[in-house]
Amino acid sequence: MENSEALALSAALLAAAGELTQRIHEGVLARGFEGLRPAHGFAFTRLAPDGATVTDLALHLGVTKQAASQLVDELVRKGYVERRPHPEDARARLVVMTGRGWACARAAEEAAAEAVRPWAERLGEQGARALRGALLTVAPRGPVRPTW
Repeated sequence: MENSEALALSAALLAAAGELTQRIHEGVLARGFEGLRPAHGFAFTRLAPDGATVTDLALHLGVTKQAASQLVDELVRKGYVERRPHPEDARARLVVMTGRGWACARAAEEAAAEAVRPWAERLGEQGARALRGALLTVAPRGPVRPTW
């Protein structure tokens, strides 16, 4: 692949990711989950299903422990997550999603389905599945994190 083609591919993927992030965020807000930023959704992807420590969350988001702790404090105040004793490490706290957090995650899932529906319409179901397969081949495990 030529450099210009690689750059065009990179730009297209970044544009798609940015648009997708924005559309999911707008869909979550439209479903009544106010006071959130896209970074919160990226945190939720790490907290589901079993929770995580602030250190785990910081690594996932690519931020300092202090920044992750501030984000968790904000989500606690808004009722989306709570801190619990860690079941395996008495010194650590586990951050887990509350019922409100899980409801928000379901809203994000619905918004994501709405956001990619036009892609499936343009590409066809088979084309959309092929795109998903290709992306999972090159980025099988993430992490799903914001591009700061």
